[in-house]
Amino acid sequence: MARPPVPGSVVVPNWHESAEGKEYLACILRKNRRRVFGLLERPVLPPPLSIDTASYKIFVSGKSGVGKTALVAKLAGLEVPVVHHETTGIQTTVVFWPAKLQANGRVVMFRFEFWDCGESALKKFDHMLPACMENTDAFLFLFSFTDRASFEDLPGQLARVAGEAPGVVRMVIGSKFDQYMHTDVPERDLTAFRQAWELPLLRVKSVPGRRLADGRTLDGRAGLADVAHVLNGLAEQLWHQDQVAAGLLPNPPESAPE
Repeated sequence: MARPPVPGSVVVPNWHESAEGKEYLACILRKNRRRVFGLLERPVLPPPLSIDTASYKIFVSGKSGVGKTALVAKLAGLEVPVVHHETTGIQTTVVFWPAKLQANGRVVMFRFEFWDCGESALKKFDHMLPACMENTDAFLFLFSFTDRASFEDLPGQLARVAGEAPGVVRMVIGSKFDQYMHTDVPERDLTAFRQAWELPLLRVKSVPGRRLADGRTLDGRAGLADVAHVLNGLAEQLWHQDQVAAGLLPNPPESAPE
């Protein structure tokens, strides 16, 4: 696969906070609440703001309990589960995210279809993993800052995917970053991992999102601000990979992990 682009070199990082960005974000919000989209639904923009949509399938991988379902819930603006329950079967969630390209100022609506499958189901049913990996555009590898074993499991997961799907975007996310004071993964280990694998490594908090004045409803705009770095990161990696695949950008040789 192509070497990951420099963060901020493909999409404008803080564009969603601009007046123009907020105008586009209005299509995925309703009265400051996130809109929930089904597999066949899409946001409706007024004609002057009509833009192209780029769709991608993303498989969320990681040990049981690292926060895969919680991450997808935060990205979609849904309630984060308070108690951990193993995901039964395959759960798919659609998230839309508008982003502005650095190269030409064009705005693109990114459609991310996240596939989340419980570890037990993957081990029990042979057809689950092939279904999740089929036509996948990106892998999100999760580890928990409070679970050392989940971090040590990453190289094995990455090696398997490198062999089975070499051209697929790979990103690593550390969950439960809000509990960093109790981390089992020190910063020196993260630095060594980044140097060895040359992959994007992002951090997310697992605490419930901020709420509107009623105290019950999740604040959709604040929730987007909390996960914008992940959504922008995905958009950046996937768009760059497509440009390389189309021959519009050179593909530099990839360094082998140490």
